[in-house]
Amino acid sequence: MQALFGRGAQAESNDPGEMTRQGMARFSAGDLDGSLAAFDAVHARFPRYRPYLWQRGLSLYYAERVQDGALQFAEDVAVNPNDTEEAIWHLLCEARRSSSASWPEEGALLMVGVDKRPYMRAAYDLFDSGGKGEVDDLLAVGDAAGQDSGPWFYTRLYAGLYEEARKRDDASRSFVLEAVNSPYGKRSGDYMAAVARMHAKVRGYS
Repeated sequence: MQALFGRGAQAESNDPGEMTRQGMARFSAGDLDGSLAAFDAVHARFPRYRPYLWQRGLSLYYAERVQDGALQFAEDVAVNPNDTEEAIWHLLCEARRSSSASWPEEGALLMVGVDKRPYMRAAYDLFDSGGKGEVDDLLAVGDAAGQDSGPWFYTRLYAGLYEEARKRDDASRSFVLEAVNSPYGKRSGDYMAAVARMHAKVRGYS
């Protein structure tokens, strides 16, 4: 397959939207480094787009550039203060920065408005527990929607991410693979389904 973002394409493109779409396509295809090259190019060349590059934050997380990822998500929340997911990913970056088993310090979970999606409200509440909560209430929201649904996928993905932040790798692996192998994870085309697949790939899940 022809490269989406070769040397010439990066140099010639003046469309940040197209560059971002190229990065997303690379990420969805499992090319983490290619996605970062695209997103970093947008970040460098188009300063006014920087706060909106949440896709870059996800790639930074999986590339272990978590300090940069935390900054990216903090900028995103500053311009979109109702985005629950970006607040959670900011905390995930902070948790990844720490090699200890302790939860990130108080205030790492950025304050946001009320998310209209019940499953994301439940996910936010779980991450707001200081690492002391259990995933049962979050999973119940997905179970109520059914295993074929988006909420079921999202509750498993965020349960897995929460367990990773708690340094509970076996539990994280189990939940993320459930998300990857769910009907929604396989067929939806949702970018977060690509995130679940990338997570499994980078962490070496079978």
